[in-house]
Parts: sequence; C-alpha cells; structure tokens
Amino acid sequence: MQITREDLNPCTVSLDVVCDAEAVSAGFEKAFKTLAKQMRVPGFRPGHAPKAVVEKMVEREHLYDAAADAIVRSVVKKAIEQEKLEPFDRPSVDLKKLDRDAGECEFSVKVPLAPKVELGDYHGLKAEVPNLQVTDEEVKHQIDELRRRYSTREAITGRGVEEGDVAVVNIKPEGQEGDGRNFMTIAGQTFPALDAALMGMKAEEMKQLELTFPDNFQEKDWQGQTYPCRVTLRSVSSVTLPNLDDEFAKELNLEGVKDLENRMREQIGNAKRAMIQDYVNEQLLEDLASRSTIHVPDTMWEGVANQRLRELAQEQQKKGKTLEQYAAENNMTVEQMVEAWKTEAKTQVIRAIMVREIFAREKMSLSNTELNDELGTMAREFEMPPDQLVEALKKNNALDELHFRALFRKVTLFLDEHAKKQEVAAGSAT
Repeated sequence: MQITREDLNPCTVSLDVVCDAEAVSAGFEKAFKTLAKQMRVPGFRPGHAPKAVVEKMVEREHLYDAAADAIVRSVVKKAIEQEKLEPFDRPSVDLKKLDRDAGECEFSVKVPLAPKVELGDYHGLKAEVPNLQVTDEEVKHQIDELRRRYSTREAITGRGVEEGDVAVVNIKPEGQEGDGRNFMTIAGQTFPALDAALMGMKAEEMKQLELTFPDNFQEKDWQGQTYPCRVTLRSVSSVTLPNLDDEFAKELNLEGVKDLENRMREQIGNAKRAMIQDYVNEQLLEDLASRSTIHVPDTMWEGVANQRLRELAQEQQKKGKTLEQYAAENNMTVEQMVEAWKTEAKTQVIRAIMVREIFAREKMSLSNTELNDELGTMAREFEMPPDQLVEALKKNNALDELHFRALFRKVTLFLDEHAKKQEVAAGSAT
C-alpha cells in the first residue's frame, strides 16, 4: 500500500492511496462471499454455491460495487492507523480506479479531524437594530389585505373592463402553436400595452395587437419579446370588499374596528420583532466569527452542501426542470451555484460550532419547556400538528434538528442580551 498525504487544513487530511494487489484480490473474494449469501442458487444453500457459479450469475457492476466497499473499508482503516490519525467523523472516499484483472485499486480519502475552535470574546457583540415602529399605513395595508381575502366576486355582463376588475385573458402570439395561454389578471396592474387593450373589453371579445412583454413577465420565453397577438377576454368580474365596520370585525371574532386595528398592529409588531431578531442574530454571529479562529473539517460542510443540492435537484425534477435550468433562472451556472452553496454551508457549519461551544462553556441545558416551545414553533412553520411532526422527525432521524434549534435559540438570546447590556452601559456612560 502506498500513501501520499496532504494536510488540506488543520482539520482535514487527504490521503491518496494505491492498494496492493493482495488487498484487491481479498476485496473481490469477500465480495463474492457477500453476494453468494444474498443469492438463491438452485441446488445450493445460501452462501454455499461455488464461486464459478456465482460469478456467472452476478452482474459486473454489483460485483465491483461490493468489492470497492470491501477494499475501501479494509484499506482506509489501515491507512488511518499508519498515519496515526484520529477521525472526528466518517471519512469521505473518492474511488479513482478499480481493475480486478490488473489487481489495481486507487482512491483518495478525506479524513476529518476534530474542529479547532479559538472563540473570541462573545460578550458585548455589536449589532444595529432597525426601528421597530409600526406605522398607520402598515396597519391599513394589512387590514385591506384581510378585506380582500373576504371579498366577493360577481361576473360582469353589462359593461366593459374597468380598472381593478379581475379578468381572465387568453393571449396567443401569431405563429405559435396551441390555443394560447390563459392568465388571471387585475385590470390596470399588468403592463401598459395590455392594460390599455383590456380597458372597455367585454367577455368573449378579442383584439389583435402587437405586444412587447416586460423583461420580468411571468412566462420566461416571452420576456422582452414583441409579437403580434390575439387577446381574448374569457371572463371579467368585479371585486367587492366588505365594509370596514364593526360588523366585519365581529365576523373575525373581534369586538370592533378599534380592536381589529390594535390586533393587526400587535401582529405586525410581532412579525417585525421576529424579523429584526433574525437580522440581529446574523450580525452577532458575523461579529463573533470575525473575533474567532474556527477550523472545521471539509467533510462537514461538503456533506451539508451536497445534501442541499440533492434536495434542490429533486425539487426541480418534480417541477420538470433541471439544475441547469434552475441555475440559469437565477443568473448562475451550475458551477457557480455549487460554489455558492459550499460557501453558505461552510458559514452555517462554523456558526453551529460556535453556538455549541458557547452552550458548553456557559454550562447551559435545555428544559422540556424549551424543547416543547421549539416544537410548537416548528409545527407552525411546517403546518403540522406537533405529534405528527415528532413522528416525521423520528422517521427521518432528524430529532437532532429540534434539539439544535432550541439550543441555537437559547445561545443567540444569550448573546443578544449581553450585546444589549453592553450597548446600554456604553450609552449611559456617555
């Protein structure tokens, strides 16, 4: 066995390994025995069929996969012992070459070592806190949005389209196949040329005109294009909002308009506080990272990034898209997107290490109440009953996620409290 070692950083060692022919042969022998136990060969008990018989029945790909697993498991252990390394987590292996006939196997292995943490002073971290004031305009906007949810629609037959009407429109560019595409729009809120065409049209009327679609139009292939189009108004209806009065407020189980305004102001304030807390947490952790020296093994953040990319690929596949298409929609290449996710993953892993270190240094612990509160928060986020969420987390071996979120919340609140105390003290002294 030949080993070429490279220390990638204080927490990651890369070993390029060239296996001996004996190790390759032993790996294939073990693979045959493993596969023989899994196969049913007529006339033989499981695991007792001759090697020659098994070899004829097993697929080459399965044999090589089993052999690679056997060889790597055996050789990696010896290589790590030879280099006197103490892995912090499972190593990651990249198979370079495997040839049974030539007795050759080459691979590289990244061995993660324990993170190295030199935590800076985490008392008095700095953060800017935006103004929390809730304006009357914000309250009015949210109440209007609420009224729209309780609005009623009525089909219009006796007049043409007016601003604010809900119109179902079919647009068919000249020369394109199919029956055109349907859109539900608010008259006066599309784009100037289409708004002008719709005004005054009645249901089932159509027009022929040239349309230049905006660069941000919802249909990607029409963005920025100019086509002669046939525009057909399929239907039009008016929207009637409920009156803002005590009767409307009582339908929402509130005492009256004033109670509605107060409740809305409170909800906006809570939402702003949560948003601002997230913003403050970002600043505190960024400030702490700048004061600290943290090294983590590459395998930790590479694993996080690869998992997220797999999930992203699955999400896009369900939508009938590829990663290339998703990246292009966000003005990136796949390579740029991968690098961006790796950078983000490394940032998140370093933050998690810092938070866990503070949790340990401050001898913190989590109560059942804190865990249950976090479970309630997660249940609202995922729109699931808490008991169902617990079962889902167990099924996916993700209960640690609940524990870490509660831990993260406790530590960031601790940092926030100390940061505020420092700021108040500094302000008082001046």
